[in-house]
Amino acid sequence: MTEKVGVIGTPGKWSTEALADAVAARTGCRQVIDMSRAVLDLEAGTLVCDGVDLGAMDALILKKVAEEYSPDALDRLEMLRVAEARGVRIFSPAVNVLRLMDRLACTVTLRGADIPMPPTVITEDRQAARAALDRYGAAVFKPLFSTKARGMMLLDHDAPDAEARIAAFSADNPVMYIQKKADLSGADLGMVFLGGDYICTYARVSQGDSWNTTIHSGGKYAPFEPTPELIALGRRAQAPFGLTFTTVDIALTPDGPIVFEVSAFGGYSGAQQGCGIDAAALVADHVLREIRG
Repeated sequence: MTEKVGVIGTPGKWSTEALADAVAARTGCRQVIDMSRAVLDLEAGTLVCDGVDLGAMDALILKKVAEEYSPDALDRLEMLRVAEARGVRIFSPAVNVLRLMDRLACTVTLRGADIPMPPTVITEDRQAARAALDRYGAAVFKPLFSTKARGMMLLDHDAPDAEARIAAFSADNPVMYIQKKADLSGADLGMVFLGGDYICTYARVSQGDSWNTTIHSGGKYAPFEPTPELIALGRRAQAPFGLTFTTVDIALTPDGPIVFEVSAFGGYSGAQQGCGIDAAALVADHVLREIRG
């Protein structure tokens, strides 16, 4: 039997294509699905993309539901729930990913699990935002939907244009997510888990004067060997979300480790370049074990 396993992602992107290749090598089926082209017909109960009935697949692997996080991406996940209702296994389940794409939803879940995080204020009130900035000294203003630090703003409390910059940020982000700037010492960590099992940890190391360490801002991957205590923290952080493959973003600060977020889709490039691990192969093997029972 040849399993029909589709990869939901961005056609042409390395991680999507690598995962599709890994699935094809094991099943003979290669299907990349771009959710921007999907059509949900609720009367017929079908979800079709480029002529492929997603409800007829044996499994779908969520690599990327949209190129950028946005409320539209949440709608695509809701559409996938129709395929799930027809019995299609999705890795990770759509409803689990829904709880991660909004930064606030992720943060509330992490804090509810007593995970150490940077001091954070969420408000629509600009005066309250200014008060939080004064209290923190320096803060990062983060959009609720973003990846790789896109749209984030670092602001010092004594900046002469602080109020104007808060107003400009608020205009685009009415609900302001304000987090005390952490001392990253030029690096932070990505801790990789598959099915809840620890795989590896890589570091993202700043290569210049950027305040963040993301690869998008010029950071580089490097190997890192965590302590058992740090692995235990990462495992606790990802546990509430029930994801197939994920990365926990951790920073080591003078006051101890803190968690920034848990990734909805995980870092394939980080695992490859930082740890020498083929995440696509691991995920494909995991999914096939699950659906073969």
